[in-house]
Amino acid sequence: MATHHGKEGVIKSGSNVIAEVTGFTLDTTADTVEDTSLSDTAKSFLVGRTAFSGTVDMHYDETDSNGQETLDAGATIAFTLLPEGNTSGDQSFAGSGIITAMNVGVTLDGVTTRSVSFQGTGALTVGTV
Repeated sequence: MATHHGKEGVIKSGSNVIAEVTGFTLDTTADTVEDTSLSDTAKSFLVGRTAFSGTVDMHYDETDSNGQETLDAGATIAFTLLPEGNTSGDQSFAGSGIITAMNVGVTLDGVTTRSVSFQGTGALTVGTV
């Protein structure tokens, strides 16, 4: 079984690597539709539509004009999530998403952070680099 350290992860907005990423999540779901008949003794279901969404957490970097600065609420971006890194053969998740929220966090004794949430639109493509 292969395992990977989080430090390998990379996220791209278009072809640009987003700077200062500290973590990300990708959530995928599939709707189901019940197709049980009256005479069936157990429920049965069909797969419906799929969807995906996620979050990206990072240290705030206002100089990342081709990465972080493109992640405004309401923006639609093409992205690639690379949990294993960006080396040939590494798994990739690519798609288009709408930024649904962008938050900046400031604390007295901490690093200023940025967090974004996105809702996928269309299909998520699972492949390799």
